[in-house]
Order: sequence, then C-alpha cells, then structure tokens
Amino acid sequence: MERNQEENNHVEEISISKDGSICGYESLHHLLCANLKPHLFKEVSRLLLGMNCGRAIEHVDLPEFAKALSSEHDFDLQAFCFGADKELLRQPRVVRVGLIQNSIALPTTAPFLDQKRAIFQKLKPMIDAAGSSGVNILCLQEAWMMPFAFCTREKRWCEFAEHVDGESTQFLQEYARKYNMVIISPILERDVNHGETLWNTAIIIGNHGNIIGKHRKNHIPRVGDFNESTYYMEGNTGHPVFETAYGKIAVNICYGRHHPLNWLAFGLNGAEIVFNPSATVGELSEPMWPIEARNAAIANSYFVGSINRVGTENFPNPFTSGDGKPQHTDFGHFYGSSHFSAPDASCTPSLSRYKDGLLISDMDLNLCRQLKDKWGFRMTARYELYGDLLANYLKPDFEPQVICDPLLHKKSS
Repeated sequence: MERNQEENNHVEEISISKDGSICGYESLHHLLCANLKPHLFKEVSRLLLGMNCGRAIEHVDLPEFAKALSSEHDFDLQAFCFGADKELLRQPRVVRVGLIQNSIALPTTAPFLDQKRAIFQKLKPMIDAAGSSGVNILCLQEAWMMPFAFCTREKRWCEFAEHVDGESTQFLQEYARKYNMVIISPILERDVNHGETLWNTAIIIGNHGNIIGKHRKNHIPRVGDFNESTYYMEGNTGHPVFETAYGKIAVNICYGRHHPLNWLAFGLNGAEIVFNPSATVGELSEPMWPIEARNAAIANSYFVGSINRVGTENFPNPFTSGDGKPQHTDFGHFYGSSHFSAPDASCTPSLSRYKDGLLISDMDLNLCRQLKDKWGFRMTARYELYGDLLANYLKPDFEPQVICDPLLHKKSS
C-alpha cells in the first residue's frame, strides 16, 4: 500500500497498518467496542486499558477555549483522570500533565529557519490549549524543533542544534511564565563550552521560566535507519530526577525505553513521573509501543508519559540503512499514539496515529506510594544479587553461571 493510501485508509482513527493489522491497544479497543454489547464493552476496556483504583479511566472536560483551538487548528484533544485511594494522613497530590505530538510544518527542503519558525507557529495553539486547561507540566516530543533528520547522515542538519538557552528555550520560557507551567523541551543541543559537541537533550524549564536542568539521551540506537551516532553519542548526565513545583520528574529519551535498567535508575532516584519523548516509526517499533512504558510504570511505581511525533517526513536526498533494502527518502510513518500509563497498570487511550494532538491527564501522585506499599517491589527487589552479577559481568574474565547437564555431552557407549 502506498503511503498516501495508508494515511487515507482509516476511519474514526481506527489504525490499519500496511499488513492489515490493528495498531495499538486504543485502536483495538475502539474497533472491538464498536461491535460489542455493553457488558462486553466493559470487559474489553478492562483488559486493554486496565482499571484505575477499581474503576475505568474517567474523561475530563476541558474549557471551551481549548476545544475551540482544537477545532480551529485541527489537532486531537483528549483528557483523562487517574485517581488514587483516599488517605488519612496525606492530602491528594493531583497534578495536570500534558503531552504534545506534532508533525513538521514545512517540507524539509524549505530554508531551515523557516522550518523551525513554522513549527513554533504550529505549536502555539496547542501550548495555549494546554495552558488554558491548567496543565502544570507539559512535555514535547523528541527534537520537536526540527525534522527528525538524524538518520540521513547528512551533516547539514546540525545547523538546527542550539545552546541550552537558545531560541527554542526562549520561545517556551515565555509560555512557562505565562501559564505557571513546567515545560520539558527535547532539542538537539550544541555544547559550545565543550568543542561544540552535539547532544540529544531534554531541557527542563521551571514554572517561572527558569532552566532547572537538562538530561542527555542515555542510549543511542543502531537499528534500521536509526543510527544516530553520526550526530551525537551516549549522554553523560546519568539519571537525574528534577524536583519541580508539581512533583519529581525525569526524562527517558526515545530509545532508552528499550532498556529496563534505564527506567529502573530513574525510579531509584525518586521519579514520580517519567516522560518518554520519542520519534519512532510503525514498521520498527509499533508492537512494542503500548507495552514498554506500561511495564515500566508498573515495575517502578511511577507514571509514564509517552510522546511520539506524527507524520511522514521526506528528505531531498535518498539514503540507505545498511540492511540491504533499497535507498529511500523517508524513515516511514511516525505513528503518534501518545498516551499515559499509571503504576496500577491502567493507561489512557492514545492520541491519533495521524494527527497532531494534545493529551491531558490529571494524576494523583499519591498513587505511586500506594502501589509501592501494595506490591513491595522495592522491598523484594534483592538489588544486591543483581549488583554483584553486573559487577562481575563487567570484568574481562566474566563467565556466565551455567550449570550443564552432565549427561548432555556424554559420549554414547
């Protein structure tokens, strides 16, 4: 199926991939429930989206102004609520969190500055919708201020790189101050103090417009088209957790979601919400997308916000992947489908697979400790076992602990 045909072959956001499969839990949820009786609808919803404190995830009504912006600028707008059990000694700690997914605004052949400024203009109404809806923490997608050109291996795209307090940060700082909102801004960073080295970096902007800190992408992919080490290498900032006015947050950038220890480290450092700003395509990772973040939220007793860009980005010069496939000018379809996952295994439906979107969720951070108390994962984790194993694994003379059946290699008499 050609790409333009694929993008037209969806009805009411039910996602049909090239091979005819249903894409994502939320799409399967919509498709099945449209043909099920009410009692079966509830059961399908329970299995696919989970139950939050024994109840289905609830929708949240948003201000008319936000709805009008969504209609006028044609972006998907959804809002939900994660609750927690009432406690006797603590008040609820409810924060409102937002995720923005978007396509690029101009062709990749347009002048670079025009491309960046057009993305700024595209995001303005979505950020305004978030701010007017009372969002406390807002996260954008990976490298939101540019096309995802890192797999072309052309160095001219390095021109999009910015200093931490560059144009994109300054653009968002105004909104942070205007709406009293923490904003996570993943950019291509140029470190002018260290030889103009490039990094894939998330900048955390405080609700007063100040820069709280930054985190650099820990794990760099070398799979398919995604060989990003042409531009930047593994980050050097560890696993920082940022204590903001609204809670303790962390950022696990894109490919880091495939590494369970990466998720674990943010949890060990006390994160209550971990954001996963991404740029990933359907053929490569879509079956994993609804699973990995949800597993991380469960295993680490925190909330996860998963953001993926949307659309197909075509580049002027063909490139190859080193996998034997013909040269091509795009990475495939960035499938959006941004969503939230909670520590009790519940999750929201996803945003559109094809459209720009803003997803908002209220979440009571008390749920994090309640799930730690319930399951005792930290208490039963036996970290010393794995610490010893990893320490030994890093040694050159490491030998795997394999006990062989003594009869397995015995010569027959």
